[in-house]
Amino acid sequence: MIRIVMFLFVVAVIAVVFFGAALVLRSAGVLGPVPEDPREILKRRYAAGEIDEDEYLRRMSGLSQDW
Repeated sequence: MIRIVMFLFVVAVIAVVFFGAALVLRSAGVLGPVPEDPREILKRRYAAGEIDEDEYLRRMSGLSQDW
């Protein structure tokens, strides 16, 4: 019985380490780009002056709608 518990514990630790490493590598951009939130893109474009306030509000309201 104790061998089964130890085995499951070791499997759980390995899984946590694996998924933790994958999360760190993904956030660092090593495993590919993290998808950007469309709202953040709009905020950045508005702040940079690429779009005006009307365009920003129109597009933001379009993203807020549940389709």
